[in-house]
Amino acid sequence: MSPSVLSVDTVSRWFGNVVAVNDVTMTIGPGITGLLGPNGAGKSTLIGMLAGFLAPSAGTVTLDGVTVWKNPEVYRTIGLVPEREAAYDFLTGWQFVLANAELHGLADPGAAAKRALATVEMEFAQGRRVGEYSKGMRQRVKMASALVHDPGVLLLDEPFNGMDPRQRLHLMDLLRQMGAEGRTVLFSSHILEEVEQLAQHIEVMVAGRHAASGDFREIRRLMTDRPHQYVIRSSDDRGLAAALIADGSTAAVHLDGATGVLSVEAVSFLRFTELLPRVARDAGIRLFEVSPTDESLESVFSYLVKS
Repeated sequence: MSPSVLSVDTVSRWFGNVVAVNDVTMTIGPGITGLLGPNGAGKSTLIGMLAGFLAPSAGTVTLDGVTVWKNPEVYRTIGLVPEREAAYDFLTGWQFVLANAELHGLADPGAAAKRALATVEMEFAQGRRVGEYSKGMRQRVKMASALVHDPGVLLLDEPFNGMDPRQRLHLMDLLRQMGAEGRTVLFSSHILEEVEQLAQHIEVMVAGRHAASGDFREIRRLMTDRPHQYVIRSSDDRGLAAALIADGSTAAVHLDGATGVLSVEAVSFLRFTELLPRVARDAGIRLFEVSPTDESLESVFSYLVKS
């Protein structure tokens, strides 16, 4: 399977007077990319344009250099799991997945449908109508439908919705496998801990705009306009606090007398990382722990949204 690359070039999409996506440019390559953003950020609209089901009002979306909009051939390469649960509820799971295999013109649609349902562990319910499925089961049968033609690109809009913990872990393992195979996988999610575990790369959307791109820790370190928070334990917390507060790289230092924990707010990340070991060495103070308290994906995401 040759690697595929989706490119978004200065894309905007508006609905009447409402701008859903505003001048977004990004590149999504092989591996797993997480698309983050609050409700109304434009994630679903962007995924719709990436899948070729929604026309950009401005700009272009291409797959391996070929325009996606009004190009049915790209559907052979793309598998889509939309957030909306609209489906043919009167069909059984087997009929639903088989119909998609037949629409793709596969040589053996029955074998493809069987394989896709097995991949998402839905064989046990394939004879039941989709309308009788739980939310998690509907997500899994939509996933089977997206995988039935063995696509090189997967676009998943909130794929973990309604899944129990075991199902989530199974889907995470499946996506990791596909990313390792060289497929291009983009998924949106509000489950930040899972995105942190799963995505090799993140794209952040806020109010229709592209807010950030890259590894979340790298993004956090580029945020030089926001103080970094640390918890420090040492052999002399009071002495260390006095030395740190005297330097301009720290905005605040707080010592919890009950726990002996030193909390530091560093204004300059680079200066602080150089200052701390030097100050400790010169004062003969041993550092037992230096832990950032705002390095989580949730912290990065919250800061970007508030900004």
